[in-house]
Amino acid sequence: MPRFKLKIEYDGRPYIGWQRQLYGPTIQNFLENAVFNFSGERVEVAGAGRTDRGVHATGQVAHVQLANHKFDAQRIMKAINALISPEPIVVVEAEEVKESFHARFSAVERCYRYEILNRRAPTALYRGLAWHVKTPLFLDAMQEAAQRLVGHHDFTSFRSRQCQSRSAEKTLDQLDIFRESENRISIIARSRSFLHHQMRNIVGTLALVGIGKWTSCKVSDVLAARQRSAAGPTAPAGGLYLTSVKYPDEH
Repeated sequence: MPRFKLKIEYDGRPYIGWQRQLYGPTIQNFLENAVFNFSGERVEVAGAGRTDRGVHATGQVAHVQLANHKFDAQRIMKAINALISPEPIVVVEAEEVKESFHARFSAVERCYRYEILNRRAPTALYRGLAWHVKTPLFLDAMQEAAQRLVGHHDFTSFRSRQCQSRSAEKTLDQLDIFRESENRISIIARSRSFLHHQMRNIVGTLALVGIGKWTSCKVSDVLAARQRSAAGPTAPAGGLYLTSVKYPDEH
């Protein structure tokens, strides 16, 4: 049966997350209903990242497999986009892939970006799209602290208490802070996979360094503590974006 890889972007604000739920709107629900409406097939749209309530994506990847061979990738993309409108969910790319491809399990890297609006005045345009931090953030200190988290570590201090991962050990390949403009700050992280709330807990911890409440050295102590209570607060979901998912060349 033909299998298709979909690249998807969405505004996470109206949804309780990616994953299908019995109650409440999810991105997966809307996509699967759109597929059913044009194909008549009840199939899973399997995503690479199960983003939480309010988290956005510019590069989520999913796959769908259909029994009917009359649909090609472009027809599927156009049909989903037409049927899912006006929901803020869009398939931006589609291609046919091997049946061995799996959006989640074939992935070798995920990249997240966290957006901070750093100014005293509140926002009229970025509510739910960035974290509004009033206190000035010192990026050099944040960057120094971030590098203490790069590499292979036990990230127990940065996982949620509800995290179901068997191990807290992860390899963080990149964690960098950039000033995009006078008031806009981006934090970029790359890893094969992330723990539940790992990125948001890291951002909340780095923010404490940025406002001068903690030193960059403190982050090493937090990591070594292996206790969630040792780290900073969980940053709001609205600032987080899944920006890309990478796969081996054969896919």
